This record gives sequence, C-alpha cells and structure tokens, in this order.
Amino acid sequence: MTATALIETVSADSLTTLLQDAGCRVNRTEQNAVVQLLSASQGVGYAVRFGNQHATQAGQYLDFTFSCALRIQGELPAGLAERWNISRRFARLSVQGEFLVMEMDVFVADGVSQKYLLGSLVLWDRLLQEFIVYLRDYSRNAAQVAEVAAQPAAS
Repeated sequence: MTATALIETVSADSLTTLLQDAGCRVNRTEQNAVVQLLSASQGVGYAVRFGNQHATQAGQYLDFTFSCALRIQGELPAGLAERWNISRRFARLSVQGEFLVMEMDVFVADGVSQKYLLGSLVLWDRLLQEFIVYLRDYSRNAAQVAEVAAQPAAS
C-alpha cells in the first residue's frame, strides 16, 4: 500500500487546477482583496469562496465553499428552502436578500486526498443539478396546486 501526501490547505491556484482538470472553465476574480473562483455546471454559474486562511501561509486556506446564488423573480414559495434542507444532505439552501443560495462547505485542514477533493467537486455538481430539478419540480407542483385551488368546486 502506497502512502499519498495529504492536502491540508488549498489555494486559488490549486483549486483552479482541480476545476480545470475536471473540465470546468474557471475565472478568478478579486474584490476588496478577496479572491473567489467563478465556474459553471450545465450553464448554472457558481462561485468557490475561500474560508479560513492558514495562520502562517499567505494565500493558503483550510476550507472553502461552493456557492450558487440565483436571483428570486417574483414570490418565493413558503417552505422551499426548508424542504430542501430537510430532504438533502451536504448542501444547504437559504434565502439571502433577493437571492436563493445553495452552499456546500469543504474542509481540508486535517488532511484530505486529491481524490476527496475531486469527489467533493463531483458531489457539488450533482447537487447543483438536483437543485435545478428541485426548483423546476417545486414550481410545477405549486402551479398545479394553485390551478386546482382556483377551480370552482363541483356540486
């Protein structure tokens, strides 16, 4: 059995390489000295935001967050985020102002393998696709319920 070096920190460069090696296009942005990576899956954009910086290694982080923010158009159905959070693991959904945000944290500080990081990306991609289907189905079901409720009662 061969020992593989564990990854205990990530950087903008290391995650850019991970995403590109997985076939993702990546744009690096910086605002107010905060770096984030922008990418997309099946046309849905998301960001990779860095969390806790390593105490002695500048530009190295102990964790990061995948984040997808979608602007809410119209009225958001009550309970949409809560139902997602009850029925799904790994990624959480929240309403932040006029955005519906799905996020998934990835922690590397105790040491993870390259395979773990790639698996986290694959999981995020799958959850992002489930998120879009969930929103589409939720909207369709809400419209059907509203249509039934609007029909006059049969005598």
